[in-house]
Amino acid sequence: MSEKLNIAMLFGGNSSEHDVSKRSAHNIYDAMDKEKYDVTVFLISKDGIMMNSKDSWRVFEGEDEDAIVAAAKEKMDMTNPLTPIAALSEMANIDFFYPVVHGNLGEDGTLQALFRLLKKPYLGPGIAASAMSFDKDLTKRILNQAGVRNTDYVLVTDQNYKDYTFDELTAKLNSDVLFVKAASQGSSVGVSRVTNAEEYAVALKDSFQYDYKVLVEGGLDKPREVFISILGNENPRASRLGGIVLPEDDVWYDYNNKFVDASGMVFELPAKMDDALAEEITDMALRAYKALGLVGLTRMDFMIDNNGVPYLGEPNTLPGFTNISLYPQMWEVSGISYTNLIDELIQYGMAEFERQNKLSYDFVSLGEERMGEKQYNAEVAK
Repeated sequence: MSEKLNIAMLFGGNSSEHDVSKRSAHNIYDAMDKEKYDVTVFLISKDGIMMNSKDSWRVFEGEDEDAIVAAAKEKMDMTNPLTPIAALSEMANIDFFYPVVHGNLGEDGTLQALFRLLKKPYLGPGIAASAMSFDKDLTKRILNQAGVRNTDYVLVTDQNYKDYTFDELTAKLNSDVLFVKAASQGSSVGVSRVTNAEEYAVALKDSFQYDYKVLVEGGLDKPREVFISILGNENPRASRLGGIVLPEDDVWYDYNNKFVDASGMVFELPAKMDDALAEEITDMALRAYKALGLVGLTRMDFMIDNNGVPYLGEPNTLPGFTNISLYPQMWEVSGISYTNLIDELIQYGMAEFERQNKLSYDFVSLGEERMGEKQYNAEVAK
């Protein structure tokens, strides 16, 4: 590479995973080869406003975010509809967008649409694939169509939630334990494990804070949780599998275990398992990746029941890169260093941009408009 690429790294975001994003961005920035990339960071505030690069660096380096954002917003013209993204104009040339924004308005297709409008290459899957993979309901519909095993569920909405009682759901899903999940959230936010009607009512209220669609799934009996990292575009490849062992008192892999206190966790890298089972999970992950139209990167989360049957939980199209996050760790045990992984991700983003640019979007002129005779049926209209 003769010249450095100018990278615009976006972090933060209007999402419950705001702080996770900040940690991920630090790790990615530190691992980037500064001989190859000039990186400018842009913080997206908790209410979705991009900060200028100077203020973003201050937050990135640990200064108080709320105070910096409040002071910056006082100088902004909030009547201008482009104010939320105006800070990007500071960069004279952006060669590549590197979003490190998890969750809402980050990996749901929103930022990806912005990058498309700006005609710039970017990291990760496109608009439709991001949106579908972020919506657990749509994901499951596609997985079912593609024949990729996943857990049964009932879709509960703000319109029909009164149609289902806890007892009816446990009977329908054949499970005494239910998981209640907001359809469009990540990192176990808006997810609850419930064992009675009272807990179910509280969980439903919590999930409806984040989405009007909620999935209710039956629980597997003490499932083993394993993960696999996928990398690539048309011909993706899979890492070795990673696994987790929860502390004895914990019954499921919640937000606290993932991002706050992992001191009691055991990470199996790579996970020990039968070769046939590992091959089955790898095949399921790659088939799901292609069925969802994914490119670049994704972490696939699986659960294995007591009979050794794997179920795909969900894809994560912009997985975390915190010290605890498994996506980069699984590639490290598969022979790709953190720095080389970032290089590959950027290369795949550039390649997908070039591939999409080969598609034709030419329009056909309508010419002179000609209409047929209109026949009004007065009797039918009455």
